[in-house]
Amino acid sequence: MQASIEISLYPLAEEQFKTEIWGFIKRLRTTDGLKVVTNGMSTQVFGEYDLATSTVMKEIKYVHQALNTAVFVCKFIGGDRSKVEEE
Repeated sequence: MQASIEISLYPLAEEQFKTEIWGFIKRLRTTDGLKVVTNGMSTQVFGEYDLATSTVMKEIKYVHQALNTAVFVCKFIGGDRSKVEEE
């Protein structure tokens, strides 16, 4: 089963918030088997369901441990919606 996940990260720390967002995205991109697409509002992750969800949750935990103050807004969709996004 495939999954599509849309994530918006809002670090509440005033300093270096762009660095934290790009670090989160770069860590997601190091996982083989995931397609990671970004735009000005969110990051989309596409891939095998268990791999995608476990990787995203691991990275969310990492950010919460590192920053203590960050908000994530996520949408989890069953199926591969990457082809719909490209059209």
